[in-house]
Amino acid sequence: MFIARNGEKYILYRDGKPFTVKGAAGFTDLRKLHEAGGNTIRTWDTLHLGSILDSAYANNIAVIAGFPMPVSNFLPYYKDRSKVSMQYAAFRDIVNRYKSHPALLMWCLGNEVDFPSRPRYNAFYSAYRRLVKMIHAEDPDHPVTTALINVNRRCIYNIRFKVPDLDLISFNIFGALKEIEKDLKDFAWFWDGPFLITEWGINGPWESEFTAWGAPIENTSTKKAEQYRELYEQFMPVQHPRYLGSCIFYWGRKQEVTHTWFSLFTEEGAQSETVDVMQYLWTGKWPGSKAPMLKYMLLAGRGARDNIMFRPNTLQSAEVLFQGTPGDSLRIHWEILEEDWYTKNKYETNTQKPAVFDSLLLSFGAHTAAFRSPAKEGPYRIFATVYDNNGHFASTNTPFYVVGQ
Repeated sequence: MFIARNGEKYILYRDGKPFTVKGAAGFTDLRKLHEAGGNTIRTWDTLHLGSILDSAYANNIAVIAGFPMPVSNFLPYYKDRSKVSMQYAAFRDIVNRYKSHPALLMWCLGNEVDFPSRPRYNAFYSAYRRLVKMIHAEDPDHPVTTALINVNRRCIYNIRFKVPDLDLISFNIFGALKEIEKDLKDFAWFWDGPFLITEWGINGPWESEFTAWGAPIENTSTKKAEQYRELYEQFMPVQHPRYLGSCIFYWGRKQEVTHTWFSLFTEEGAQSETVDVMQYLWTGKWPGSKAPMLKYMLLAGRGARDNIMFRPNTLQSAEVLFQGTPGDSLRIHWEILEEDWYTKNKYETNTQKPAVFDSLLLSFGAHTAAFRSPAKEGPYRIFATVYDNNGHFASTNTPFYVVGQ
């Protein structure tokens, strides 16, 4: 694997042939990724890397393998020589163990670690440069990158001056994807190297609309699929001469404010409409069957932007409205959860789905549910997940607040 330059154009070569990353951030559901036309995954750490590489190879998928690193401002770590030495030895063992695996595409040294300017961060840069040189020395056949938040000029300045041995720069970019062409053009006078987009997607919870009590408002899976397509077709810089590819976020299922915000699959393996969209974008062909399509959810006739508040222990109703005429085979799974506001610190949010209040769900119609509002004051959400008989799902949820007596 190597990156070549031909005039203004950069080309990533894999097995001697030009290779454009049509990828996904995640490490599961690889058969479905291949069937949808994807060819690459991106991981954030080396946990189970051997089995991930084996599974990827079996599904004709390449792997961008991530090395987890503490953020640069965690100075007690980088000033501790014993910890830095242990990290170096551990990473070197990983490189030597997997550098010959046929699924490996490149290494990603750190995810959003930040690259600051001040001299107080010299210990971080010393450790980071040493790791880059080690990876190149032990494995000259695979490029090394790192993932930044957006096209961050300060970080790129410092990478150019302080970590010049990186082969390319990667970006995790969501709402700012709409500005990437302009950002690249405005900064080309200083940096004109190759780039990957290692995470892209719809606006995250941090970029959304909010209720009056600060709960982010999540779109339906149908609206998200529309946004993914719009982002890719209108703003993904696929024709840019320095573009090497991109990875959609998130190919799998995860809790990030909700268990549905970024999840393209359910725990049972059902896939969302966004997977259908990505198949179309990667291959030009739609799948034979598509996911159910939703308009929105109403609680007592109101939507999420109406700042819905209930009294405790009161009878309420929810309704899912569909685009088109829903088939008889559709089934809806309802859940009521507390709002997930837990964070260990600003870098570590909750990764576990909150407990479900099943006992509050009272009765169900074809597209409706009756429920009792919780007795405890606070923020909640009601979720509806719609399944068909073809392995698809659609999802929607609405936040509400219970006001105490």
